[in-house]
Amino acid sequence: MKPIHIILIAVFTTMMAGNSMAVEEAKYTVSLKTEALEIRQYEAAIIAEVIVNDSFDKASNVAFRKLFKYISGSNSSRSEIAMTAPVKQERRTEKIAMTAPVGQRAVEQGWAISFMMPASYTMETIPLPVDTSIVLREIPAHHVAAIRYAGTWSENRYKQHLVLLQTWIEQNSLEPTGQPLWARYNAPFIPWFMRRNEILIPIAL
Repeated sequence: MKPIHIILIAVFTTMMAGNSMAVEEAKYTVSLKTEALEIRQYEAAIIAEVIVNDSFDKASNVAFRKLFKYISGSNSSRSEIAMTAPVKQERRTEKIAMTAPVGQRAVEQGWAISFMMPASYTMETIPLPVDTSIVLREIPAHHVAAIRYAGTWSENRYKQHLVLLQTWIEQNSLEPTGQPLWARYNAPFIPWFMRRNEILIPIAL
């Protein structure tokens, strides 16, 4: 069985004094749209990635703690970055803005889980993680076929929509270039019927 690559796109909304703070998402343009299916071009991005040798269910939780600690201050800069622009720095641990996606893909050692870094950073300016198991790397611009659906995060719903997306790709004579990516855009406390979920498959255009 081919490994399932998974993106856990999590828009973790921070509530302070009754006001939510915006979360930067991965930037893309849509070149084709039909109902819940799209062809998108994603911009290049930097991700922070960690490999976890654990089960699928446990890997994201283990990695999330590591990555969230990194963006919350366990890094070389040790100054604070606000979650919205303009950036405000203080002489404290650096808190890097939360973004989407958070990615997870299968590797030989386990699962590789990643956070997208804010677009304002380059590889020269991004703070280095204190945890050496976290790797920073660049993802080039790429195209994907995408399907969006609402509801629970169950594996069955994922598989149902994956079949729909794969069928659509075949019917439109598109060429997959990578494994499926599962995308989640909401925090766990969001009601299941309000959740935005997606599956993305890289394609050649």
